[in-house]
Amino acid sequence: MDLLSNLALGFSVAASLENLLFCLIGVILGTLIGVLPGIGATATIAMLLPITFQLEPVSSLIMLAGIYYGAQYGGSTTAILINMPGESSSAVTALDGYQMARRGKAGTALAVAALGSFFAGTVATLLVALFAPPLTAVALQFGAAEYFSLMVLGLVCAVALAHGSFLKALAMVVLGLLLGLAGTDIYTGAPRFTLGLPQLADGFNFVALAVGVFGISEILRNLEHGQGDREVLGQNLGGLFPSRADLRRMVAPMIRGTALGSALGILPGGGAVLAAFGSYTIEKRLSKTPEEFGKGAIEGVAGPESANNAGAQTSFIPLLTLGIPANPVMALMVGAMIIQGIVPGPNVATEQPDLFWGIIASMWIGNLMLIVLNLPLIGIWVRLLKVPYHVLFPIIIAFSSIGVYSVKGNVFDLYAVAAFGLLGYVFLKLRCEPAPLLLGFVLGPLLEENLRRAMILGRGDPTVFLTRPISAGLLVLTLAVIAVMLLPQVRRKREEVFVEED
Repeated sequence: MDLLSNLALGFSVAASLENLLFCLIGVILGTLIGVLPGIGATATIAMLLPITFQLEPVSSLIMLAGIYYGAQYGGSTTAILINMPGESSSAVTALDGYQMARRGKAGTALAVAALGSFFAGTVATLLVALFAPPLTAVALQFGAAEYFSLMVLGLVCAVALAHGSFLKALAMVVLGLLLGLAGTDIYTGAPRFTLGLPQLADGFNFVALAVGVFGISEILRNLEHGQGDREVLGQNLGGLFPSRADLRRMVAPMIRGTALGSALGILPGGGAVLAAFGSYTIEKRLSKTPEEFGKGAIEGVAGPESANNAGAQTSFIPLLTLGIPANPVMALMVGAMIIQGIVPGPNVATEQPDLFWGIIASMWIGNLMLIVLNLPLIGIWVRLLKVPYHVLFPIIIAFSSIGVYSVKGNVFDLYAVAAFGLLGYVFLKLRCEPAPLLLGFVLGPLLEENLRRAMILGRGDPTVFLTRPISAGLLVLTLAVIAVMLLPQVRRKREEVFVEED
């Protein structure tokens, strides 16, 4: 009964006129961002963080969450119509979705993607509602030692699931941790790593770093590659609703994809991306006609789309229960909560239940909005795909700069955006994924604070991390992840997945 009463509270919050409006804005904006390749949900949320300062905490987080899972929907549209995924998790959808579009079944492919996403989103939202409260109860037992061990596990998982080599991913995490240390020491009040600049007394601006590394660098990469005219296959969509035969073929892949995505979405790093590729591999192996994959198999759209959307939704579980981000977007959500004066973690559920359950309820409302809006608006998205990039990018940069400046009114932050943008571009050229850097930057100060607090409580004895059962268990799990990462078979399989994605 507690679950039902909590959900009733959540829906009463999410269904208010103001929150419905911001949820609608979020999902439409997210779909738009997903449809336009080269921008991405991470960069968009980073750019919009300054705007959320003026909103109520519940409204701002509902809107940002809507942008995230709306982008998962929108990413499939470009993958199907122009063979260019708007989101990395939609890359596998292009393999069969685009081939279906070339055969005159673009409408069916888009409908399958939307239905699979809605089903996965609904199931994943229920899982969040079911598992978040008990996990919150467990998290309330955590002390400084347990939080430190949990964050170490999270960072190791981020390295394991990052694109490219382990060494590059590890280097990005370490760089993120070092950037997070700049500022004023939390215990002594002494400045450190500030280079003598008073502007760095509070550390690097989180928004400036996120916009630069994810937004500006992506714009530079797209300008380098050139985004000319693209062939759009949406002029004749065909029937929008799948036939009975199509429905029979897509049900099992949707269920399997949802289960896989729900499990992998919780993992730090790239759970949704890994789930989509894992689902595609599973469906191809289980299929009686594997030769159809890559030529327009409906299972190749239904399974991965369900997997990546389920993964996007369940990534909220560690955020809402532990305050630990599972991916760069969740790291931005942590930043948004801190900016609003909310301390992410298990206390949110007990101290601010309207916020906690309002976000969960808004996920289902957002998914319903997406399924109702997306298919009728396909014509608009098709026309938007023809907007030249040389028109879009100056507008994006201008709004990003205004947003970053509005946070503190500090010109130094604009220089930081430019510097981090160039740095992010260099990372992309070196094939270093920036996601581990952002996770390291967000978790670094928390990691340090809990390490020092645990050592103070343990009177300088480092065995405090091993004598507490939960902390020891998490560290053992961390070692197990490292051992699995080093297995030759696992490394080969991981390289195959990410080479396919590239």
